[in-house]
Amino acid sequence: MKFKSISLLLLAVATTGYAQTKKTAPTNVSQTPAQQTVLISGYPIQPVEISNVKVTDDFWLPIIKRVQEKTIEYAIVKCSEEGRFENFLIAGGVKQGTVKGVMPFDDSDVYKIIEGASNSLISSPDKKLEVLLDSLISIVKIGQEKDGYLTTWRTINPAKPPADWVKVDKGVRWEYMNMSHEEYNAGHMYEAAAVHFKATGKRNFLDIALKNADLFVKTFGDGKDQIHAVPGHQIIETGLIKLYEITGKEDYLKLAKYFLDHRGDPSKKENYGAYAQDHKPVIQQDEVVGHAVRAVYMYAGMTDIAAIYKDAAYRAAVDKLWNNMVEKKTYITGGIGAKHDGEAFGANYELPNLTAYNETCAAIGSVYWNNRLFNLTGDVKYNDLLERTMYNGLISGISLAGTEFFYPNALEADGKFLFNRGACTRQGWFDCSCCPTNLIRFIPAIPGLIYAHQKNTLYVNLYMSNTADVVLDSGKLKVSQETAYPWNGKVKLSVNPEKEGSFIVKMRVPGWARNEVMPGGLYSYKNAAPAAPTLSINGKKVAATIKEGYFVIDRTWKKNDVVEVNFPMEVREVAASDKIADDKGKVSLEYGPLVYAVEEIDNAKTFGDISITKNTSFKVTHRPELLKGIYTIEGTSGKSKFTAVPYYSWSNRGIGKMEVWIPVASK
Repeated sequence: MKFKSISLLLLAVATTGYAQTKKTAPTNVSQTPAQQTVLISGYPIQPVEISNVKVTDDFWLPIIKRVQEKTIEYAIVKCSEEGRFENFLIAGGVKQGTVKGVMPFDDSDVYKIIEGASNSLISSPDKKLEVLLDSLISIVKIGQEKDGYLTTWRTINPAKPPADWVKVDKGVRWEYMNMSHEEYNAGHMYEAAAVHFKATGKRNFLDIALKNADLFVKTFGDGKDQIHAVPGHQIIETGLIKLYEITGKEDYLKLAKYFLDHRGDPSKKENYGAYAQDHKPVIQQDEVVGHAVRAVYMYAGMTDIAAIYKDAAYRAAVDKLWNNMVEKKTYITGGIGAKHDGEAFGANYELPNLTAYNETCAAIGSVYWNNRLFNLTGDVKYNDLLERTMYNGLISGISLAGTEFFYPNALEADGKFLFNRGACTRQGWFDCSCCPTNLIRFIPAIPGLIYAHQKNTLYVNLYMSNTADVVLDSGKLKVSQETAYPWNGKVKLSVNPEKEGSFIVKMRVPGWARNEVMPGGLYSYKNAAPAAPTLSINGKKVAATIKEGYFVIDRTWKKNDVVEVNFPMEVREVAASDKIADDKGKVSLEYGPLVYAVEEIDNAKTFGDISITKNTSFKVTHRPELLKGIYTIEGTSGKSKFTAVPYYSWSNRGIGKMEVWIPVASK
């Protein structure tokens, strides 16, 4: 990472008195974090770790590097300006003052920045960044109370929360947990501490997290002197499980399950209702409802429990919830959360475009959940949805400059409706800055989604140029991809085993290449599919069939074996279910995994008249000078012409109108 301002580093060091932290293993851990995770995670399929994958891709590498080299520093500056770090110093008595910021979960922004920077360290070691993180972590430690408690606003002044919607009565810990976000802050801290330990081997952040988690274990449960309650905003569940995977301490796992088991329990001191998925026991839930981010974080935790405990009831519940989401409540971009009110899922088939919410955090949470479901089952459908979300409704949340952000991601804009928390375009920051910092923690972790392995099988889940080191039961191998995906569907996979041996390579055939828009049938292609995908091995075409969504290559592999696949791309027209009111009489356009949108800036004179007819022809044009290099769709029908750009790239050229769903002309 190249920080423009070294003063950030010097300020952090001067403030905290940085001391080098030794690399030591946590208690009860005799193996590396990665090895321990494999042993007790419960998932039969394991990712090929970020540390073993080097992305060289023309599409994804610039996005990852932009976050590493620009967005992380930008967010540190913003957090410094808004007092995020100062709160820890005030809580610890190093400085005097009142709570800075207006959200009870501002601490979590610091944790997410540390997590994203730690993921960056895994793939791109950087001593200056590591020192900076040590300094930020020592700032965090200052704010922790002696018994492990860590929520700065309560420590500073428990009777005066930063937001007026946070209720206080006695002004004590764990009061009105639905909005206090004490557990949400802790969950992000645990997630970040686990990644930082994996990246550096250092205990400095992990020890802070474990001390806090031990307090939670002591405080919550069914014991006589314990609090019988569950988190308001979920994520502590997955964080606790990550600490369990590192330490093997079952108390963390049991508490995560306790928090999930007791949602919907009317005997609790406070119930939060459907908004926070607390309306019925989780194993009885079969419709995705309420706050979409809370929901998908909870579903990820439920999937962890299903995997670790092999719990059939949890597994049945997550299947029902996932099916409801993709069959009735997911946008064509993979976005979820239809309503601004409550940042929530709407009713079945309630998917408005102009007022769509589609919070960036919800897209990230959906990817985390779908990745878990794939690791549990190996089912191709989860990576189909993951890919759709990543290329469309997720990276749309960050500008091409890396310093402006969408909180909601609308599918239509009129240039007037202030859909993005008071703006018609991306903003540089928010009082509630969860989405920018969530992008920071997620994007550097993308290399860990490309490959996975199970016994003697290698899964190739995503297509982007990279090199990777993999260990299967048969031995070590190096693999590499060369591709211009998503702009064309040709992929060259080189496979180099350390020694000749038999194993299986399963290459995902994307849903769009199998003539399926999205699992569940909510959307369908109107025009005919292009040619079928093809497979060649060492230059010879193979008459391979697609089995459960994969090209399955089971052979004896030798050094320098080369597999080439081609997923033919054409512009496809997509129709929505008739039950989606806003999309009736309209189509959206796709090219490969990308959803397209028409913007007023490209169609200034004709925007209001753009339509698709049965005679409309499409041409895909490379525009290297436009929006950091894209392929546009040029539509022509008679004398009528229009230009569409990838949805993720819209609103990078100022405020204007936009549509994903284009009217179909009656003639």
